[in-house]
Amino acid sequence: MVLATERKTTYREVFAVGEYRALFAAQVLSVVGDQFARVALTVLVFERTGSAGLAALTYALTFLPDLLGGPLLSGLADRHPRREVMIVSDLARAGLVGLMAVPGMPFGTLCGLLVAVQLLNAPFGAARAATLPAVLDGDRFVLGSAIHNTTVQLAQVLGFATGGALVAWLGPSHALMLDAATFVASAGLVRVGVRARPGPARPAGRHGEDGAAGWWGSLREGTRLVCRDPRLRSLVALACVAGFYITAEGLAVPYARQIGGGAVTAGLLLAAMPAGTAVGMIMLGRLVRPQTRLRLLGPLAVGACAPLTLCAFQPGLLVTFALWTAAGAASAYHMAASAAFVVTVPDHGRGQAFGLAVTALRVAQGLGVVGAGLAAEHVSPGQVLAVCGAVGMLVAATAGRAWAAARPARVPSTPADR
Repeated sequence: MVLATERKTTYREVFAVGEYRALFAAQVLSVVGDQFARVALTVLVFERTGSAGLAALTYALTFLPDLLGGPLLSGLADRHPRREVMIVSDLARAGLVGLMAVPGMPFGTLCGLLVAVQLLNAPFGAARAATLPAVLDGDRFVLGSAIHNTTVQLAQVLGFATGGALVAWLGPSHALMLDAATFVASAGLVRVGVRARPGPARPAGRHGEDGAAGWWGSLREGTRLVCRDPRLRSLVALACVAGFYITAEGLAVPYARQIGGGAVTAGLLLAAMPAGTAVGMIMLGRLVRPQTRLRLLGPLAVGACAPLTLCAFQPGLLVTFALWTAAGAASAYHMAASAAFVVTVPDHGRGQAFGLAVTALRVAQGLGVVGAGLAAEHVSPGQVLAVCGAVGMLVAATAGRAWAAARPARVPSTPADR
């Protein structure tokens, strides 16, 4: 373990690493392909069933498996060589998506295949996250994580924007085959561009475990690791603050109606936070020194929630757009928090711990959106957002104080294994 320096890293230094370029390109391909598949599956189910409800259910199924895959499958990245985990996950997803494209596939089978595809996102993501510290060292790892997070958001926008046109041009089945091809290409990039490394060294007494015992043992060990380390607990708590400010996206449509807008207004509001997040990540990665980022985690988490409190006054579109963009920019603290979390976890438990943290984040976001939606049935969306913002500020301040007390004097990082 080495100590990070205060010198800021450049994008050129990050992309100069060939292994990072391969991981970056593979992830972009997978994310864009996933958005193609989401659009194609929704259209395919609606064409076959004529049911808007079943189409919505199919879309929801693309998110729900993450809640199980995170804790149950992420540990594979700690029990097997991580490059192989990524390749096998990609090839398995390619085969499953290819089966979905078969004409006349029953709806129940289609849903089962979709759940299986989404479950495999967990080991791939955990293996990729655990590999990155071995590819990039020091602040290059932090900036590389920022590039990844920003690009994923932009790739999602690109995939959704072009997915509808592709489905209209190719048809749903051919669009699904294109998604399968992106997984094959991703596997090829990882195979050629990422160096083979042995599986992570396991602590004494853990060798030889396999099957259910090793599986549940890995889950218990990862949970214990996160719960016992005050640094990791506080970082997970900071991540879960997202459950408060994400309510803005969940209530964008009713809030737009409340301020006198319609679908166009809602669309603009939905774009505000992702746009702010992308800008915030770039600024945080390029303009702020590594140690300063760590000190800013708590204040930025508070700042991500604070703008929502002003929604109680129902400002117009321009003011609300500016408020939500500011909240999105502050939420870029996740970039530094995620990087600090990964390098703080010992290598042998990195995949499992990362999966648990992602699951906690997803649960917080889901509960936040559902809770805000239920509350908005009884009071105005603006009032709900204001309350979520105020409570979120309190939670963020508490988590920020815990992190300030627990964080190291300097950020640890894993040296690149080259």
